Amino acid sequence: MSVALYRIDDRLIHGQVVVGWGQSLKAGFIALVDEAVRASEWEQELYRMGVAASVEVRFAGVAEAAAQTGAWEADPRTGIVLTADIATMAALCAAAPSVRRVNVGGIHFRPGRTERLRFVYLTEEEAAALRALAATGVAVTAQDVPTAAPVPLEAFA
Repeated sequence: MSVALYRIDDRLIHGQVVVGWGQSLKAGFIALVDEAVRASEWEQELYRMGVAASVEVRFAGVAEAAAQTGAWEADPRTGIVLTADIATMAALCAAAPSVRRVNVGGIHFRPGRTERLRFVYLTEEEAAALRALAATGVAVTAQDVPTAAPVPLEAFA
């Protein structure tokens, strides 16, 4: 099938991704792109525990993910690629030009962020980074669950 979802979600693998997105897309693999998690066997094991045994979980840094994107797109199973932040997704998109669509799924409150949607809080710098990503030709939308309508970038950044 290929990668059905490139998603920014600061919680990475959690119930909404596994149950909401994973089941509705019939995901066969999830690729978690995060330098710190890639370096931590302990964290990798924690994330694996949240996913059914039938779903392969892969871990990669940005360079490794960029090198694997073609294989992920050619995989006969449906895949989900996750990053925890905008900067990591932007770096992946820059290094892997085949990534043409990004879902902003959950960027939660922290000091300095303001609510843009009930599930998206951004600083001005983060909003600008999403607009810059879109300016490269990547379609950026926000959508917390598959049953919700995608929200265009212009409506929240």
